[in-house]
Amino acid sequence: MAIKKQVIKTKPVVKVTFSIEAKEANTASVVGDFNNWNPAEGELSKLKTGTFKATFDLPKDNSFEFKYLVDGTYLNDPEADSYAYNEFAGAENSVLAL
Repeated sequence: MAIKKQVIKTKPVVKVTFSIEAKEANTASVVGDFNNWNPAEGELSKLKTGTFKATFDLPKDNSFEFKYLVDGTYLNDPEADSYAYNEFAGAENSVLAL
């Protein structure tokens, strides 16, 4: 799993690339505060290497809770900036700070 951040100096956004290795998986998405936890809006594309990957423009100077959804299973990112307990989920979520 990896998160890559690219600050866009001319816009108030950060290009964030999420990637997760899941060779045996059929589907993967990143869901979080930035897309209303909607898997369709956070769909990741599967590469030939078995890694799922996508880039999203997110507003800078924000932080977002998120998780990966791989074949119906929620996973945290070990490279997240931090973690936050979420009462609704009853578990910790990964946190992305921009």
